[in-house]
Amino acid sequence: MADETLTAADAEHEFWKHLKSSNTGMLGIDRPGYHSQPMTGYREEETGTIWFFTRDDTDLARDIAGGGQSGMFTYGSKDQEVWACFHGSMTLQRDQAVIDKHWNPIVAAWYPDGKDDPHLTLIRFDGDDGRVWVSKKGATGFFFEIAKANLTKTTPNVGGVADVNLD
Repeated sequence: MADETLTAADAEHEFWKHLKSSNTGMLGIDRPGYHSQPMTGYREEETGTIWFFTRDDTDLARDIAGGGQSGMFTYGSKDQEVWACFHGSMTLQRDQAVIDKHWNPIVAAWYPDGKDDPHLTLIRFDGDDGRVWVSKKGATGFFFEIAKANLTKTTPNVGGVADVNLD
């Protein structure tokens, strides 16, 4: 993939691939004054859905329960190759199939009563429009681009960006 041109399809592919291996980002209600919080997302790329385990007694869950909310998920991959920001809708659901599919020891630590914990619920984030930045240059390539830009009085070429729609 050339850094100068990044198609929406390539950007979406890179986002889903990286979210699978490094799945924590920032999730929040998309409105002024609301702060996002770190959440671990479980992808369903065929539907554009990202699932988040939460407790129904958290501020975020209570705010979503008051009626579906517009949300924003921001993401930076662990290897810093992919950065993304998506708008979408958020609803609370208790879907046993999703719980069973994504249940793991890390999730279990938050729910003393396991999968039957009465406070266990899921946030369903259905992504809409967003923007994805991809750079495969790594630290060495980044610093090379910075040095070259300073020497040639041009701007660095550190990757591509594309608008993406997950639905």
